[in-house]
Amino acid sequence: MKVSVIVPNYNYARPLEECLRAALAQTYPDTEVVVVDDCSTDDSPRVAESFGVRVVRTPRNVGAPAARNHGAEHTDGDVVMFVDSDVALAPDAVAQAVAALRADDSVGAVCGIYDPDPMFVDSLAEQYRGLQLHYWQKEDEGHITTSYTAILAVRREVFTALGGFHPTMRHTDNAEFGARLSLNHRILLTSAVRGRHDFDDNLRMVLRKMFTRARLTIPIYLRRPELNGGLSGGPRAYASLITLAALATVPLPLLFGPALAAVPAGALAVALVCDRGLFRFVRRHRGPVFLGYFMGVHMIVNATVAAAAVAGGAQWVLSRRFRRMYDGMPGWA
Repeated sequence: MKVSVIVPNYNYARPLEECLRAALAQTYPDTEVVVVDDCSTDDSPRVAESFGVRVVRTPRNVGAPAARNHGAEHTDGDVVMFVDSDVALAPDAVAQAVAALRADDSVGAVCGIYDPDPMFVDSLAEQYRGLQLHYWQKEDEGHITTSYTAILAVRREVFTALGGFHPTMRHTDNAEFGARLSLNHRILLTSAVRGRHDFDDNLRMVLRKMFTRARLTIPIYLRRPELNGGLSGGPRAYASLITLAALATVPLPLLFGPALAAVPAGALAVALVCDRGLFRFVRRHRGPVFLGYFMGVHMIVNATVAAAAVAGGAQWVLSRRFRRMYDGMPGWA
């Protein structure tokens, strides 16, 4: 199997260097690396060219999903492996992905798992995000019905039959592509395929992205409630909703007496119990002091995700256009 490693990039010159160094150091021999530059305004094109890899450019800034499609059109590998430009693969990542595809013909795609430690340690928020996403992915390891497009190997014939990524879904390409792919093929999430991610180092940006993605995936999960993985996973979804309920009921003791303080306190305690496995993992990895910071940020994140779900649910009820925003791609009725 020839593997085409496709790296979509927009203004990620710093992590792109680590990404390409790792991509070119893969143990799997039959590999080509192509960078799709999405009209970057930084030093990214020069960085890519300095590594001697092929660089193709989009005619205008089109976003990562369309850039991935553009890269697939310029390659001929039996497997297209999409690696975001802020991800550095483990040396055997391509080899492990190919092995998983060869081992089971029903598997149409293989997703990798992020290491808990980020590519660069720039902030506490970045460390939070690395630990959170690593734990969530490890918890979901196995067959899933979403996808993680930052490290994603897909059989060429499967990718072609699906029509590629939905070109306009810049924020929900993981869930949208996985929902379509999982209709006829299995998706394997495995820690045998790993990579270090340069996570967002600004908490405001993390919250904004999570709110947007959670809101825009509501039509997918209402249409396909059996989907698993991502933000919809059991206890993590309950933790988000209960955290929002705890915050919403904080005024009760002020309005109706101190006895009702038990309501938000009890709800928050239940939310914390839902995430107890995550908190144990963080304590083992970083110790009790960082755990205190992590728990505070995680409560804010949970409330943000729940608020996005409520907003998305309201938009789904009120807007026919929102309900049908994913129509038009193969696999969606």
